[in-house]
Amino acid sequence: MTQQKVRVRFAPSPTGPLHMGGVRTALFNYLFAKKHNGDFLLRIEDTDQTRYVAGAEEYIMEALAWCGINIDEGVREGGKYGPYRQSERKELYREYAQMLIDSGNAYYAFDTAEELDKIRSTCEGKGETFTYNAETRTKLRNSLSMPKGDVEKLIAAGENYVIRFKMAVNVNVTEHDIIRGAVTFNTDRLDDKVLFKSDGMPTYHLANVVDDHLMKITHVIRGEEWLPSMPLHVLLYEKLGWEKPAFAHLPLILKPVGKGKLSKRDGDKMGFPVFPLQWTDPKTGEVSSGYREDGYFPGAFVNMLALLGWNPGTEQEIFSMEELIEAFDLDRVGKSGSKFDPDKAKWFNHQYMQIIESEELSGMFHVFLKEMGIDVPLKYTIKVVSMLKERATFIPDIWEQGYYFFTAPETYDEKTVKKRWKEGVPEMMLQIYTFIKNYKGEWEALAVKEQFSEFVTANEWGFGVVMNAFRLCIVGAALGADLFEICEMIGKDETLNRIEKGVKKIGK
Repeated sequence: MTQQKVRVRFAPSPTGPLHMGGVRTALFNYLFAKKHNGDFLLRIEDTDQTRYVAGAEEYIMEALAWCGINIDEGVREGGKYGPYRQSERKELYREYAQMLIDSGNAYYAFDTAEELDKIRSTCEGKGETFTYNAETRTKLRNSLSMPKGDVEKLIAAGENYVIRFKMAVNVNVTEHDIIRGAVTFNTDRLDDKVLFKSDGMPTYHLANVVDDHLMKITHVIRGEEWLPSMPLHVLLYEKLGWEKPAFAHLPLILKPVGKGKLSKRDGDKMGFPVFPLQWTDPKTGEVSSGYREDGYFPGAFVNMLALLGWNPGTEQEIFSMEELIEAFDLDRVGKSGSKFDPDKAKWFNHQYMQIIESEELSGMFHVFLKEMGIDVPLKYTIKVVSMLKERATFIPDIWEQGYYFFTAPETYDEKTVKKRWKEGVPEMMLQIYTFIKNYKGEWEALAVKEQFSEFVTANEWGFGVVMNAFRLCIVGAALGADLFEICEMIGKDETLNRIEKGVKKIGK
């Protein structure tokens, strides 16, 4: 290729929320561009106005921003190859459609939707499949089968028409795919695709090729579902006299069971999101969950996506965005689909919970606490998070693991009470209450534990019996962090209050 600077684009249609497969396509484009010091473009392909969904375009941009996928040129960012919204470029496409007609590579077709439906039904009745191609086009209403004068009259009269590509007869189209190698299609198996619709808008095929050429795209990296379109696109480049970009078609993200493309229905059935952000359908009001709102860190989500279909060639699984850019190579993207594992997605989030600094996590947890009406110093929150993050996968897990740092128990686990709160325990706890009340040393976990142990030994109590009952008073259950660290955190007065409350309420 003569073009030196790598330029790639992500070109979604604003027809609803962005599926995680779409995010992965954007990510692989972004990683490839940044690896080669290139540009990443976002182009909104809204040529199909009937499927346009309000809010979808904004959702796409917000989702990419949350993932840390930074756009070099796009609708918001601008750039010298704009506009970056196809509906604002429609005058461009007619010119190139006309060029194809003038060169004999495209033609006008006046068949109505009703006429074509009738032909299809007739064919189905005979057990045949109708295809608008070299075999059938001479029998249909188009500029290849009609006299030129009749065609001109119909156009002058304002008759609706589409422009179709004239597919060659029995030609093998072979193109190299970076991921799949040489891919060959025979034109006899392809139809005469519509390039320009009767509503004055181009179809995906024409707009895609024209825009990629005018925006100087060097590599087209897109989903496997677009592989059947590659021969038409290659032929369009050829007939328009343009240099082709390189092509790479990414494998599908498969259902957890391994068969078929991952869908929203799979997520609904198994309880995991398939969208990066929560989405509310503007027509039905139906709310679909998102990874962001479900508590996933953007880095964990991106890391998980990167390893669906791409293999770094090492044992490394945890990558920062910078490390992904450095390691990424299209040659290491597989051909076959990758099975999505919701448990592995949680594993990635747990790993990121350990990597992220406690101060940053504490800021997130602090917001969570405030929403619950709990206001404590950030310094206190940082200490709690540092103690508990090893056990947590999501921010709310820190609350589940450490609620007792912020609120005294109101109830006490029945099984633990039955097992641990035996005869004589309340009296023993009252003596511990007195010991703690009279304790004069520094209120620090190790110092308290040392004197507490001496007190228990002097009374010839079983340490296990004491500690289980003590924990029940402080936490309300047989769980939690180191008991003396909890006592240090909540303070001497609160420790005494909880013992007193426990003795009064447990077993009553």
